[in-house]
Amino acid sequence: MSADCDVAVIGAGPAGMAAAEEASAHGLRVVLLDEQPEPGGQIYRNISTNTHSGAPINDILGPDYRKGATLARRFVMACEDGRIDYRRDATVWQVDRDLTVHLSQAGGVADIHARRLIVATGAMERPVPVPGWTLPGVMAAGAAQIMLKAAQAVPDGPVAVAGAGPLLLLIARQLVDAGATVAAVLETTRASDYLAALPKLPAALRAHGYLRKGVAMRRRLRKARVPFYSGVRRLSVAGSDRAEAVRFEHRGAAREIAAATVLLHQGVVPNVQITRQLGCEHVWDEAQRCWRPALDDWCNTSLEGVAVAGDGGGIAGAEAAALAGRIAGLEAAHRLGRLSVDDRALKAAPLRRELAGHRAIRPLLDALFRPPREILDPPDAATVVCRCEEVTAGAIRDAVALGATGPNQMKAYLRCGMGPCQGRLCGLTVSEIIAAARGKPVAETGYYRIRPPIKPVTLGELAGIDA
Repeated sequence: MSADCDVAVIGAGPAGMAAAEEASAHGLRVVLLDEQPEPGGQIYRNISTNTHSGAPINDILGPDYRKGATLARRFVMACEDGRIDYRRDATVWQVDRDLTVHLSQAGGVADIHARRLIVATGAMERPVPVPGWTLPGVMAAGAAQIMLKAAQAVPDGPVAVAGAGPLLLLIARQLVDAGATVAAVLETTRASDYLAALPKLPAALRAHGYLRKGVAMRRRLRKARVPFYSGVRRLSVAGSDRAEAVRFEHRGAAREIAAATVLLHQGVVPNVQITRQLGCEHVWDEAQRCWRPALDDWCNTSLEGVAVAGDGGGIAGAEAAALAGRIAGLEAAHRLGRLSVDDRALKAAPLRRELAGHRAIRPLLDALFRPPREILDPPDAATVVCRCEEVTAGAIRDAVALGATGPNQMKAYLRCGMGPCQGRLCGLTVSEIIAAARGKPVAETGYYRIRPPIKPVTLGELAGIDA
């Protein structure tokens, strides 16, 4: 089969843009596919429009967001120069092992065959299944940030922000600066987490800029008189037809705070849908409590011709993702005969040094913001885990008692993971519940076997394939 391009890149976040630009700089024919109307991914959502408008939203989102403008500008220039074939509003729903990419765009379907594939689909928020999380008014914290970036919209009424992680504080700060009423920040991080993270602090000082940002965000929220509750337990959302309050335990006492919107967050995890569908080898990351593709030092997976760049290969942040994208682009140029081994190593050396600096903070963050057991393995039997099929934690444990040993076998009992999201929102939780119920490690329990289509595709689009 002849190739339509040398390199196909999936995802226009920092890793995808950097990978495409680097590969094209070495004379490779590059096609980049992305679902969004503008480059930037989730972290730099709407960056071109917001930057050009000069709107106050740029100051609200902060300097880290504005950094994306330079990367996006270089990428757009490469597209305008004809070096990159950028296909926006394109949804990839299947990738074959011969590196044929199937996509939907403008109501039709298309196939692209590549000599190399770089998957740069980034991260997704970890599901936070607590009682009441399916009520209207409850959403992932990142979803509120997307609304802010894309439409400069903030929730009406009091907002409670609950969970753990750097993004939790960032979103709370951004909402305050955008004029939202943040009723409280509820942190699940406990004193024991701080003690566990303390030995990681000396190494993290290499990335002291991240530490300063965290202190500054907390100071801004305290200046705005936002109440903080640390070490909260037993989170739940109360309400009849929609969210009305968030309930929790703090220092042994039951508390309730009125909230029209509840934002939940427990960190982000790699989006592994495409690499799982391809059959790439994955490993369990105990520190980050998630699966990630097994990669070598050049971002290559176990499947020949397939690389992963950015947070899709392990969480390290936007700047690290862009550096990894450049390394993946260099590897593509080398594998396709445009760069010698020595030149590849020479160009990658400064990227690796900078990348190591960004990654220095990760062990500290992983220890400090480790999700609590009650989030990974919801104790309330009535808590919905699989939102698509409305399967509860109790039903999953009952299926284990009947003999289910893993997520794929669980599908035969409960249809868990067989809804429109294809397990993206429940996969990690289902694996954790099964592992705990059987007394086995998650690494042994496994994960869903992802089948195409990995994204919804209409019958009309499928009917047009052979037309």
